[in-house]
Amino acid sequence: MDVIETVVTESIGVDETPTASSLDTDKSKAEFVWTLQATWQLVQTRLEMDQDFDQPVCKKKKLWETVAERVTAKLRAAGSTDVTVKAYECDLKWRNMLATYRKNAERSKRLGAHSVHWEFFKAMHEVLGKSREEIEAQRRSKLNGTKLGKAIASKRFTPILPTPSLTAAPFASRPPQDVLQLYMELQERKMNMWAQQKALEERKIEAINNLARAISSLSHSQNNSFQLPE
Repeated sequence: MDVIETVVTESIGVDETPTASSLDTDKSKAEFVWTLQATWQLVQTRLEMDQDFDQPVCKKKKLWETVAERVTAKLRAAGSTDVTVKAYECDLKWRNMLATYRKNAERSKRLGAHSVHWEFFKAMHEVLGKSREEIEAQRRSKLNGTKLGKAIASKRFTPILPTPSLTAAPFASRPPQDVLQLYMELQERKMNMWAQQKALEERKIEAINNLARAISSLSHSQNNSFQLPE
């Protein structure tokens, strides 16, 4: 049976928009070829850093730079001395891997694990196969008892998308499997948007705390400057 594999071609956001001439120059350079060995190094490195990527507030660009550095170091240690992997190449390749993993995970649910023959599936599924309930429980346990956790818990987040009804008119003519797949996709979009809104609120709280500390420090220094010597 054929192995499910998907290629993602979406673009990756960068800080500066390159000009047409710079794009041509980059394309003229030798592009990195993802061999089986290099792909395994990427998968292992990215899975080892999964908790770092899963933090509510993190700089993904810096993390991908770290991934690229580690993959490059491992490949050079294995004998590929002239190899250099870039952060955006690791990011795009991982997006492709995730798309393939999700399709194989769905296939595994429907037909059983024996139906999946993709060599990377088992390693990725051991880390990425956690339910959303488990992931949220871990996040809550990390934040529980902290000032940030209490501040987040006190806020009410409005759901971005309504929970779809399986008996709605647009679904009437769809097979049950298609309805379930659409429902799961909508739930995933809702969770992603909720996570973004949650991260934004955390940044606001962090900014307020930083501002309060700066004001307190400034006030303290001014008070010291006005004290008369004895």
